[in-house]
Amino acid sequence: MFSKTADPTASPVPRSSNARSVLASDLRITGEISSAGHVEILGQVDGNVAAHGVILGAEGRVSGQISADTVEIKGRLEGKLASTDCAFRASAVVVADVSYKTLVIDSGATVEGRFTVQRD
Repeated sequence: MFSKTADPTASPVPRSSNARSVLASDLRITGEISSAGHVEILGQVDGNVAAHGVILGAEGRVSGQISADTVEIKGRLEGKLASTDCAFRASAVVVADVSYKTLVIDSGATVEGRFTVQRD
C-alpha cells in the first residue's frame, strides 16, 4: 500500500572505528560485546569483549576474554586477554592469560597469570 523508493544519490552511513561506547557503572551485561570502535567498561561484563580499543575503568569488571588492539585495565579482569598494546594501571587486578606485543604494568597493579609475547 505504501512504498518509498530509495534515493539513488544517498550514500550509506559509514561505520567509524573512532566510535566510543561507554557501558555505565550500573550496567551488568551477560554475553558478547563487539565493536569496530572503542569500548569503555565502567560496569560488569560476564562474557567476551572484542573491539578496536578497550578501557576497563577502575570500578569495571570483566569475567571472560578481551580481544582488542589497545587495552587499558584499571579494574578487574578474570579470564584471557589478547592485545597488541596493553597497559595495567595501578588499580588493576588481573587474573588472566595475557597475549601481547607491548605491555606496561604500573606499580601497584596486581597481576597473576601466564604471559605470552606475540611475535611478528
